[in-house]
Amino acid sequence: MGGVLDGVDQRTKLAGHNRFELLLFKLGRRQRFGINVFKVQEVIQCPPLTQIPNSHYVIRGVAHLRGKTIPVLDLSMAIGMRPLSSEEGGYVIVTEYNRSIQGFLVASVDRIINIGWEQVKAPPTGAGRESYLTAVTDVDGELIEVIDVEKVMKEVIGGREEAAAETIDQEVSGMNDHVLIVDDSSVARNQIKRVCEQIGLDCTVLKDGLEAWEHLSQLVADGVRIQDRYAMIISDVEMPRMDGYTLATKIKSDPAMRDIYLILHTSLSGVFNTAMVQKVGANEFLAKFDPDSLLTAIQKQLKQHHGFN
Repeated sequence: MGGVLDGVDQRTKLAGHNRFELLLFKLGRRQRFGINVFKVQEVIQCPPLTQIPNSHYVIRGVAHLRGKTIPVLDLSMAIGMRPLSSEEGGYVIVTEYNRSIQGFLVASVDRIINIGWEQVKAPPTGAGRESYLTAVTDVDGELIEVIDVEKVMKEVIGGREEAAAETIDQEVSGMNDHVLIVDDSSVARNQIKRVCEQIGLDCTVLKDGLEAWEHLSQLVADGVRIQDRYAMIISDVEMPRMDGYTLATKIKSDPAMRDIYLILHTSLSGVFNTAMVQKVGANEFLAKFDPDSLLTAIQKQLKQHHGFN
């Protein structure tokens, strides 16, 4: 299965063209789920796991891989389905999210598909696992569910939600600036919003790149100067309908919008993102989720926005 993840350089060419590759897998016998290939380091047959006392109930144990010890989460349990049977073996999808490496135990791994983000939609209202879905897409007449991994990670791993008090810069706190937040994960939107509110920022929150692009285009059509409305835009990369790389490319190619400060804030990690920030014209890349780093970046831009030294 490792060979299916070869050719990363070729896959990077998809970014910025509103396309990506989705690794399909199963948690049971029928329903297929998906995860972005760029978040996957490798796929292995489930190795022997070492149990950890008092760990979260969805953590099946830790695996020792190439000198590293990583937690392995039962992804089926994490989204409210039945536990995967240890007798069935299964596979571990080793991923990097939010500056950490972990494995997700799944029943089986299917294949990788190349699709456009415009084919990915918000989950239907009333879906049984709605709270754990960030998107859905149709593949060969079957509905593929994309799991909100940020929600899973928050519930299992936890983490600090607000920046440390000593990070707050009183020089820019309480200025009532306005920030546009674009992210398909409700967990991520709320995390960013909480950090912004620590220094009194107003927030407009949108769910994907297309919604943000239509919003910004309407403001321009109404004669609004984008920099007067927003001090900055903080956008995710992986989003249904239009991804953050494509949104950044469109904003920075539009004379009426190109001067707005744009931060790409994503759980996708690695040096690849540094190159992509330059390619699409974004001003900064931040890996999720470090509230201190996020607030520091926000305050730095606010000082520039107001002409502080």
